[in-house]
Amino acid sequence: MRAEASVIGTGIMGRGIALLFALNNFKVVIYDSSPESLNKAKDLIAKDLSLMIDEQLVPAGKKQAALDNIVTVDKLSSAVVNSDFIVEAVPERLELKWDIYAQIEACAKDEYTIASNTSTLPISDLAKHLVRPERLLITHFFNPAHLVPLVEIVKSEKNSAEVVSATLSLMEKLGKVPVILKKEVPGFIANRLQAALLREALYLIDSGVADAQDIDNIVTSGLGFRWSTLGPIEIADYGGLDTWQSVMANLSPELDCSKSVPTVIKQLNQQGHLGIKTGRGFYQYEEGQGTLAAGKIGARDLAFIRLLKLRQQRGT
Repeated sequence: MRAEASVIGTGIMGRGIALLFALNNFKVVIYDSSPESLNKAKDLIAKDLSLMIDEQLVPAGKKQAALDNIVTVDKLSSAVVNSDFIVEAVPERLELKWDIYAQIEACAKDEYTIASNTSTLPISDLAKHLVRPERLLITHFFNPAHLVPLVEIVKSEKNSAEVVSATLSLMEKLGKVPVILKKEVPGFIANRLQAALLREALYLIDSGVADAQDIDNIVTSGLGFRWSTLGPIEIADYGGLDTWQSVMANLSPELDCSKSVPTVIKQLNQQGHLGIKTGRGFYQYEEGQGTLAAGKIGARDLAFIRLLKLRQQRGT
């Protein structure tokens, strides 16, 4: 019997995760209480799939099969009753997640795994009210989930070795690069690194050293160019740890170490400027659903697809 997966939620992450499973020959059942959201999700998934086919990342012959692998339901019990692997991708509210987990435990089959896509909530909090906490772990995908290779896996002390091992194998089967955290830490790994870089970037902007475009150019044309092949630890080895000892000795006292949200982030939020979703953040866009915003997201996905093809060609 073909393996079955479920995705709870039709947001950006849920759609991408569902497409990922469908492309790997899983029957994937998507749940949302809103039929309108389910219809919109299927349309957007088909659009994402078409772009992958246009760029020859996916053979055209797989399109219909992938779409046929996707089933949408507006009853949670119907979504999970036969599922082997259940991905929870609902908003970051603990009470909502607890409610979803209780419903899953009431109707799922005996052997299942619940994988939360949370990017911030500790697994110890997520599992607090579960009858079978050993069945829950975190698989933190990155947006867009069907393209970005990384998945962070966060386990708890109550997880069975079988659940962790099976999840690791599944992520590899899906073509992902899974990293298992050795212990629970707020923000996991990737978001801590992103937050540290963003904190320093905003400090440099606020200090008048550079503007937003300067910072982004430095990352995409310098740091990001190197990071696409070498991680920061390898780069330290390549540069020489004696050199990096001097660099860190000179820079560590000068780096921003603020413990509060940067002022510019607070100000933009207060003004309702939330980024591409509202048409303005650090940059100016049209309204979130406007042609410029949609075009920017499409261009991003196109660039990610081409980068993914390069990675596949060189076997990384």
